[in-house]
Amino acid sequence: MTAAFMDLVDVTIVNIAIPSIERDLSASFGSIQWITAGYALAFAAGLITGGRLGDIYGRKRLFLIGITGFTLASALCGFAANPEMLVASRLLQGAMAAMMVPQVLAIIHVTFPAHERGKVFGMFGAIVGLGAVSGPLLGALLTQWNLFGLEWRPIFLINLPVGIAGVILGRRFITESKAPQALRLDVVGVVLVTGALLMLIYPLTRGRELGWPLWGHLCMAGSALVFAAFVAYERVKTRKDGSPLVELSLFKVKSFAAGIAVQLTFGVALGVFFLVWTLYMQIGLGWSPLHAGLTGLPFSVAVSTAAGLSVQKLVPRFGRKVLQCGALTMAAGVLLYIWESGRYGADITSWQMLPPLVVMGAGMGLIVAPLTDAVLSDVPREHSGSASGLINTVQQMGTALGLGLVSVVFFGVVDDRRATTPAAVTRAFEDGFQNALWWVAAVLVGIFLLMFALPRRRV
Repeated sequence: MTAAFMDLVDVTIVNIAIPSIERDLSASFGSIQWITAGYALAFAAGLITGGRLGDIYGRKRLFLIGITGFTLASALCGFAANPEMLVASRLLQGAMAAMMVPQVLAIIHVTFPAHERGKVFGMFGAIVGLGAVSGPLLGALLTQWNLFGLEWRPIFLINLPVGIAGVILGRRFITESKAPQALRLDVVGVVLVTGALLMLIYPLTRGRELGWPLWGHLCMAGSALVFAAFVAYERVKTRKDGSPLVELSLFKVKSFAAGIAVQLTFGVALGVFFLVWTLYMQIGLGWSPLHAGLTGLPFSVAVSTAAGLSVQKLVPRFGRKVLQCGALTMAAGVLLYIWESGRYGADITSWQMLPPLVVMGAGMGLIVAPLTDAVLSDVPREHSGSASGLINTVQQMGTALGLGLVSVVFFGVVDDRRATTPAAVTRAFEDGFQNALWWVAAVLVGIFLLMFALPRRRV
């Protein structure tokens, strides 16, 4: 739980400090995208491998390696001298998170019997909410306070004491577990799936900066072929020695296949919203990090409250309808936010943002906690590491895709309309924000439809 909290805080804490990083390091919009998308990309590319390594070599061992590396990478981020060093350190941090995070869900899955697992995932949902609450607020406070003249750097350095505590607690309390039968690492599978992810996400993230070159389109189209080759190879690998990187049999489990599709599209929506929202408040409206962080607090509280309520009370009674209600509720909050942004313009206040943010947070909370349990509910214990890696991979892949799409749905509009006067800048960011939110609303409607494939009753 400590590691899960640290990872969640790190994702949300960075968003609020992005404008400060941009000013301090003279970073371009492209670099800013890479500071966020680079982490998500390295995370997504390594998660399946990290989950499988835990199955093979021990989940406790991989957890401790991951949390130690994550802590060291956080120190490198905190001492970065330029945008390039920060992006490289974020890539390393994402790779180490890929070793650490899949073990969290896998350890829960193999440690607790089925009848206790729902309560534990409820606690996990509360940790998700706490991370969502703490990240923006901590980021705002640490950036605003400018401790020791370090500007934004304490947002990364704060991971050091938490990471050290996680290593000590992990060594003492986590019980080692592995897959019951001997498995081998599928190196060819690792190369294929990592290559396919890079071919899809790298051009999407860099395309706008480079003028959407032909090679980028060819790479994105070619990624589908590499994914197909990966699936074909995994089938051969399964028949040959029973040690594929991804257990394709998992996709025969309806709840798993449907949940994975929902995780992917939900990640896209979150990837677009959180980066655009931060830039809109701090650059478009000119708010301080603390002002922006406090504005986001009701959203985080709503996520945490609804997450606990959905797992403990609502899902056992109403099943997938709770998750579908969450998608529609979140979409309604997004549409309300679009209306308010257009209605009040540059004069919009935090109090006026409160209703759409609470509605959006409540909708998100109804989804995030029960969805993990829904995906893992029918997964065999011996494949829990691989399944956990896949869950996190598709969500991070979705987030990275969403961050890449920010180039199209937000920066494209801002670049077209941005001018030199403050009023024109604000107007450009308002237009970009509203355009991006229409995309988020459309994705949420798609998620609602996908959820019809989830189990009807208890998930």
